[in-house]
Amino acid sequence: MRVLILGDIVGRPGRTAIKNFLNDLKQEFNADMVIVNGENATAGLGIIEKHAKEFIDAGVDVITTGNHVWDKKETENYIDDYSNIIRPANYPDPCPGKGFTIVELNDTPVAVINLSGLSFLKSLDCPFKKLDRILEEIPKQVKIKILDFHAETTSEKLAMGYYSANRLSLVFGTHTHVQTSDFRILDDYTGYITDVGMTGPLDGVIGIDKDIILKGFLTKRPVKYEIAEGKKQIDGLIVEFNESTGQCTYINAFIKVYD
Repeated sequence: MRVLILGDIVGRPGRTAIKNFLNDLKQEFNADMVIVNGENATAGLGIIEKHAKEFIDAGVDVITTGNHVWDKKETENYIDDYSNIIRPANYPDPCPGKGFTIVELNDTPVAVINLSGLSFLKSLDCPFKKLDRILEEIPKQVKIKILDFHAETTSEKLAMGYYSANRLSLVFGTHTHVQTSDFRILDDYTGYITDVGMTGPLDGVIGIDKDIILKGFLTKRPVKYEIAEGKKQIDGLIVEFNESTGQCTYINAFIKVYD
């Protein structure tokens, strides 16, 4: 099985890139499944139902999120209606939505898990211990298990990679919007990358207008963020798994740039 994963989708430019180019990417990489992180899809903060539906209609199988999942109030009202939209599992109970899902593709079940890191983010439940509990819940016949670890620091992400080695098929990091070049296979089983990157404006600062960001750094005063315009980038990951064992057999990252 081949899975295409796209980094954090930022604002209208990111949504436009998904609409215009996702089908081409699926064909280019012969992808059976698509996972995207959608927590920045609506004006850079959160994801409304309309935009989630657009991704699903475009061919996305699972939408993961992160620390901005609740930035749009309506998300709490619709997230339970979608089995393929998940939020970090380590939010304390009770909490709308769910932290992992199992989808069936070509008669192969795939578990997708979402967790949030703790360093420089909200103090949630321990993601490492939460992962242990989730793995006890996932049926044994589900061999392919994928984690979106939405975290700030490279050290916490890499630690999760090693903690998950031989237990998960893939650990991919999101949140920082800058793709890292450390994709590899841990212990000859678990695919890993510290951060997939971003789908959105190329000529901004992690998706935000560069002049606004520079003004904030130079004046040390609050600024109102606006999504950058211009060229678009799609940062992604293509991964191949052995369906019988769940082992990651191939992993490669890519960056595409479009006008």
